[in-house]
Amino acid sequence: MKLEWLDDVIVLLEEGNLSRAAARRNITQPAFSRRIQGFEEWLGIAVLDRQVNRVDVHPALQSSETEIRALVKRLRELPKKIAAYEATRTTVAIAAQHAPLCSAFPDMALKATSRFPGLQFRPRAGNLNDCVSMFLRGDTSMLLCYEAQSIGALQFGANIQRGVWGNDYLVPVVGGSLRYRVTDGGAIPLETPAIVYPDDSYFGEVLHRNARVFGTLSFSETPFSITAFSSGTREMILAGLGVGWLPFSMIYRELENGDLISLAERYGKETLEVAVYADNKSVVAMDLMGLWAQVSESGRA
Repeated sequence: MKLEWLDDVIVLLEEGNLSRAAARRNITQPAFSRRIQGFEEWLGIAVLDRQVNRVDVHPALQSSETEIRALVKRLRELPKKIAAYEATRTTVAIAAQHAPLCSAFPDMALKATSRFPGLQFRPRAGNLNDCVSMFLRGDTSMLLCYEAQSIGALQFGANIQRGVWGNDYLVPVVGGSLRYRVTDGGAIPLETPAIVYPDDSYFGEVLHRNARVFGTLSFSETPFSITAFSSGTREMILAGLGVGWLPFSMIYRELENGDLISLAERYGKETLEVAVYADNKSVVAMDLMGLWAQVSESGRA
């Protein structure tokens, strides 16, 4: 297959006519038609409907125009990419939930770059479902997420390795003026406003499953806000807008200096693991897995 055939196809799709397309390509119509035939032989499918008085472009080819254009662009960029390659500057794409991206990834990145100085990261943040989709599509070679002990690990195929960076806890906390509502016994009035997680978010699922007070709409008498973004939840809690649940690693400094008060002694906590998944076909991803975590079979702690 020749790259010029794809250029011919794009012009043909734009013009919708063999004669006009041949003129734009500065060749005769018979020569242009032969090049299209060469593309058809490589493809194994006729893309033109050749009739007595006219030639029509097959709808299947028209529907693939965007993909063909993207392919041509990637092929033209490939020589530049190869020429500019530096072995010491590898970029790793990693899909990561917002919470561990804020709480765990900075330390992980520091450890990685101290071992591999030229390494670069391309984090792709999202909720857990989006992150899993990106990882399975091959958009990233690694996945970073929280996994609650009460739910268990994700299940992938044999080509995916799982490791654990460390442990964390999801704890209820309160800040701002609401700290003064906390009793000596570590309780707070149940009508206190709450920053809750949606039931369909990962933390929302964990908290709802275990009926954690102030965690979701079902277990909060006075919800102030519903958000799946723990970094935003943290700022609202610090401002005294409501009680909420956050990973301990995101707030340990605020707990130490008294800006936040933990309510875990009264309302419990959820055990979390910072899990890392890697596609074992990626050498760099597996090198990082060996640096960051003890590798185990996918789906096992």
